Amino acid sequence: MPGQPQAPVPVRETFRWDIPDHYNIGTDVCDRIANHTPDRLALIDVDQDGGVRQRTFGQLRSDSDRLANALRRLGLRHQGERWPDRVGVLLPQRLETAVAHIAVLKSGGISIPLFTLFGEQALLHRLQDSGATMIITDRAGCGDLAGLRDRLPDLLHVLCVDGAAPGAIDLPAACAIEPDRFEAVNTRADDPALLIYTSGTTGNPKGALHAHRVLLGHLPGVETAFNGLPHANDRFWTPADWAWIGGLLDVLMPALHHGITVVAHRFRKFDPVTALQLMHTFQVRNAFLPPTALKMMRRVPEADVPNLALRSIGSGGESLGVELNAWCERALGVSVNEFYGQTECNMIVSSCCALEPSVPGAMGRAVPGHRVDIIDATTGAVLDDDREGAIAVRAPDPVMFLEYWNDKAATEEKFIDGPDGRWLLSGDRGLRRTDGRLQFIARDDDVIGSAGYRIGPGEIEECLLCHPAVALAGAIAWPDELRGAVVAAYVTLVDDAEPSAELADEIARFVRTRLAAHEYPRVVRFVDALPMTTTGKIIRAELRQWAEVEQGTEGDP
Repeated sequence: MPGQPQAPVPVRETFRWDIPDHYNIGTDVCDRIANHTPDRLALIDVDQDGGVRQRTFGQLRSDSDRLANALRRLGLRHQGERWPDRVGVLLPQRLETAVAHIAVLKSGGISIPLFTLFGEQALLHRLQDSGATMIITDRAGCGDLAGLRDRLPDLLHVLCVDGAAPGAIDLPAACAIEPDRFEAVNTRADDPALLIYTSGTTGNPKGALHAHRVLLGHLPGVETAFNGLPHANDRFWTPADWAWIGGLLDVLMPALHHGITVVAHRFRKFDPVTALQLMHTFQVRNAFLPPTALKMMRRVPEADVPNLALRSIGSGGESLGVELNAWCERALGVSVNEFYGQTECNMIVSSCCALEPSVPGAMGRAVPGHRVDIIDATTGAVLDDDREGAIAVRAPDPVMFLEYWNDKAATEEKFIDGPDGRWLLSGDRGLRRTDGRLQFIARDDDVIGSAGYRIGPGEIEECLLCHPAVALAGAIAWPDELRGAVVAAYVTLVDDAEPSAELADEIARFVRTRLAAHEYPRVVRFVDALPMTTTGKIIRAELRQWAEVEQGTEGDP
């Protein structure tokens, strides 16, 4: 298989990349398996009411080929003036989500994963910025899009997977008349495939454009974090939405690449008891569980934890700590492998308990195939052991993004040339220990890490300014025991507005309905003025100092 390591667990000394000139994610994760073992189970879809649907790889191929034909008939272009057409996929974890991504990729289009909990403003930015020509969604998504259509001149078609809906094409009916075979576009490995929006420190989220090779680049990290893949009877599940790179490229696509069954189910609101029961019922062997999910599971009495079949757990986003890892070993029966990466360059550092015990405080080693090091962010020079610096990844790298969509300046700012070559800057600070393990220290920007999500303060601040009572706003991270951090907003009000607890709640709800549930400020503080630079930028470092003083006097909210 292209990109597959030479051993069950990648070994740094022997690993070699095998990236072919031509490669297509859609055919790799679907047709390649279906051609040999069409009856192998690919997906188990568990809906909110407990209903179960299943698809084999053979059925997945037929479903995605019919959809690819429908997209082609509707005018999807795999060769545009510069890039192929973009297709938004606004769906939760369900069979149709996997089919949609695979079909778009087979068609040579660019797939845009979109989170179903995005509010109007968040959706509008992504669809306007990307120039998406089609969106595949469900009835709920059709309702969310109804008020946006007149502001999306590039959007030609909305396709509803649930059947007929106002303003949308009945997708099942459109696919039913199409052939169940489609000749996939012979894409090059470097051709664009996925446009995943990621939060930054200023302005709206930026679109990280990834090539088809991104999946091959992910495989060593996924194989390391899950103690080698595939093993007999492996089965994956994650509560992380497939709209994020962690759900899509850490779980769904790598599992299908290896012919491993994936359980599709995401809770409306995460419930640890139900999550444990889901893993028990469907004999989940491999789980990507963000730290927040593990912390919530830890609240379940150990006597109530059902017998699980887990073989591996991967987690990322923040350090777990000794006690939480010990609980996982005791209650869940397996050690947790921590991994590290970001949307632009993911799964590049990982621990692997199948090879060696994890070390508290260290996030692991550079995954075979990737050179990750600590450099001076000014000179690009690699630093000595135990010296704090910028965590960076040597370019080029198969898992590395192509560019930020419509933002050449931001793309250039992400890289630095040094004596040893070109490096991608992660935006994080860390150090390399004498044993070769890498240790995360802190972010060197203002991105807020909450419950595994990366939240850009700029988008939140822009949304806050849309509230009629808000004159100016700054957003920072506020420590939270469960989520690691939550969003805190410091707000100055217009002249005729009076601060109150009711207004704080109203402002928080305003952001929640327009962005997403994980992005709204759970802490709102009214102030007379915000700290500003001479050029008019909010000094978030000073806001963090204010927060530290407040937390020191009254504790966490």
